[in-house]
Parts: sequence; C-alpha cells; structure tokens
Amino acid sequence: MKIVIAGAGGVGSHLANLLSREKHDIVLIDPDESKLEAPGSRLDLLTYNASATSIQTLKDAGAGTADLVIAVTTDASRNLTICMLSHTLGAKKTVARIDNAEYLNSRYQSYFKGMGIDSLIYPERLVAQEIADSMKMSWVRQSWEFHDGALELIGVKVRQNALILNQKLKDLGTNDLPFHVVAIKRRGRTLIPRGNDMILAGDLVYFMTMQKNLTQIHDLCGKEGYEEIRNITIIGGGEVAVQAAEVIPDHMAVKIIEINEDRAKQLTALVNDRIMVIHGDGRDMSLLVEEDIKKTQAFVALTGNAETNILACLAAKRMGVRKTVAMVSNFDYVDMAESLDIGTIINKKTVAAGHIYQMMLDADVYNLKRLTVSSADVVEFIAGPKARATNKEINDLDLPEGATIGGLVRNGEGILASGSTRIEEGDSVVVFCVDMDVKKLERFFN
Repeated sequence: MKIVIAGAGGVGSHLANLLSREKHDIVLIDPDESKLEAPGSRLDLLTYNASATSIQTLKDAGAGTADLVIAVTTDASRNLTICMLSHTLGAKKTVARIDNAEYLNSRYQSYFKGMGIDSLIYPERLVAQEIADSMKMSWVRQSWEFHDGALELIGVKVRQNALILNQKLKDLGTNDLPFHVVAIKRRGRTLIPRGNDMILAGDLVYFMTMQKNLTQIHDLCGKEGYEEIRNITIIGGGEVAVQAAEVIPDHMAVKIIEINEDRAKQLTALVNDRIMVIHGDGRDMSLLVEEDIKKTQAFVALTGNAETNILACLAAKRMGVRKTVAMVSNFDYVDMAESLDIGTIINKKTVAAGHIYQMMLDADVYNLKRLTVSSADVVEFIAGPKARATNKEINDLDLPEGATIGGLVRNGEGILASGSTRIEEGDSVVVFCVDMDVKKLERFFN
C-alpha cells in the first residue's frame, strides 16, 4: 500500500515504524526537520520536510495516488484540512486525528464522509475508554467485550494460589472448563500455548470466555479479596483524565489530583459535578493518605511523565490499592512497568495504531486492538461468503504461526473454539495474533 503520514510526532512516528516493517510505501511529512531525522535514518520510508496543508506538498508526496492518507499532527483543524485536500487530489482513504469528542457522534459521520474524511481518531478518548473498561473488574489486567458479552477476552496475572497452575492445558480441558487459554506472557515473551504447556505463577494469561463464566475464572485464578471498584483516584488532569471522567460509569466516585493550580481550576469547569478535583501533588504520600487512598479500589496515573506514573502506581500498591493503571508513553518503560507488576499499562500510540491499522485491512474486520504489553493483536473478522476459513475444521486451516482462534459469535451466541470447530459464513471470529502481520490472515476470511 502507498501511505502518506502527515505529522511525525509520537503517533505518526510510531505508525511509520510499524508500517515500514510490513514493506508499505510510506511518505512521512512534517515541517519540523528534527522530527524527521530519527525515522528517516532508521526506517525504510521517504521523509518530506514541509507543511502538509500545502496542496503542492501533498501532490509532491503522492497523496493523490495514495491508498491511505493519515493526518496526525497536533492540530485537529490542520488534520481535517489535510484529509479534505488529499481526498480532492484522489486519495482512496483518509483518517484525521481530532481533539473534540463531539465529532465522534454517529449523526456527524455522513457529514465528515461528505468532506472526504473516512475516519476520525481521538487517541485521548480511545485511551479513556480503555481505562473505563479496565475498571469493570478489579482483578483483571485487560478486558475486551465482543457483541455485548457473547464473548469476552481477559488478561489475568496468575498468582501462587491459583488452582490452575502446573497442569497441562490438555488436561485442564478434560475438566470441561469454561474458557480457552489463547496466550500466555511469561518473562517478557508472549506465546500461543499448546496442549502440553502449563500455566505458571506470575504468568499473564489471556482467557477467551463468556461473561457468564467470569466468576468461575476469578475463583480458579485465586483472585479472592479483590473488591468491586467504587472509588477511583486519578493523578494528572490532562485531556485523557477529562475524557476518562466522562466515560467512567456514574456509580464510581472519581477524584482527580492535579499539580498545576490553574489547570485544577480549569478542570472544575471541564468535568461534571460528580468528579472531585483536588489541587496537589499526586506523588505526595501525605496528600494521598489525607484523601483516603486506603479506601480507593483503583489508582490511575495519567501525568505526562512515564516514570512518575510508574512510581506513583508502585506507591499506591504499597498503600494497599489493588488495581493500578499507568499511562506509559515511552516504549522503553513498558517492559519495566510490567516487570514491576504495575497492573494495567496503557500506551496512547499503541491504542491509536490499532484503530488506524484496521482501516488498512481488506477483509471485513469488525474490531482490532493492539496489546501494549504483549506484542500482540486481537482481531475480529467476519467470515465472508466462500471464505477459506469456512471450508475445514479449525485444526485443518493451517493458520500462520503466531495466530490462534479464541472463539466466535454466531447469531448472537458465543462459541469457544476447539480444533473441531467449523466456522460458518457470517460468523464473527476472534483471532489472537503474536508478532505477525495481521494481513496474512485476511485470505482466510475474505
């Protein structure tokens, strides 16, 4: 594919890095030459030092013949302009980064489509939604719900007291357990397990299951003592915190601690009345004690500094908080945060990349998520008419190494996948992929 990326900031550079590995024809545009130096020297792509709002620049960069133009500068209005101009020049698809949640309203989709903008991405809102989703179960690191709970994928850190330790998965299966183990992360490596593999203490295990079976998995993983989340403390009052305050369920009480006094005053006008805003330093232990941190079930660190977020979560854990979430923007710190047992780790670049990557796939992809800590993707394909995946049982499909089918939804009902499962046309199939190009799976579902 020919792809033009406007904006070489965090999201743009990360996308360029991911897509260049897959041998796409990429042009990266930015008016700041210093931002182009690193990707230009180490990635297989072309850089263009100019403003992407210039029609001549877009022509020279090949936007008119591009399969996809991605505008991810820090200025939303500039991104919309770039997409409109690129569409007029002939670009097949465009995606614009925005900073206004109102634009995501479904009633405006046709309006933006008419302007030549195929998709809008608001990374801060996507991250906020992931935070809200992570609050549903305090004992779960990550969770994704498919088709209103017909299927659920959860990532759980398994402790020494778990009942499913040190048993071969094929033996666990004989007990008719209500889940499918699709992946295990152990000592920095994510693997697709086979029948002879075992779950060990300290593993981050990804289970495919149904909502009705979550309580049973909770008990098997030894997660007694985790309270339902009622109180959440957030440190860092940036845009992600504002968006999180909007999407976190109303029955949860939220406090936002912001170190900058002017920003704290702004926040009181930006968030609704149920959110308490406190001016102070969220790293200050005495302040956390004063704000009843021991009565908080979840602590979320959203400052602009990864080290601060990691250390704050460690401090919260020492003070008895069971559920912690850290926003980590620097990939160099992700593995460290995971090794320190921080809890849920969220990276804005990864979340945004997954959303954009979905647009590049030819198959009918209903959903795609990139996992920050596991070098993996979760993809939901819709099996097309006469798709290769519908011709044989799953065992005989010869899927690429690094891919496993966790389950499928048929007529609204979740079905856990086994080797003998047969996919039918129209099924929504959830595939877990580790360290592989998702496009290799398209031929199975087209």
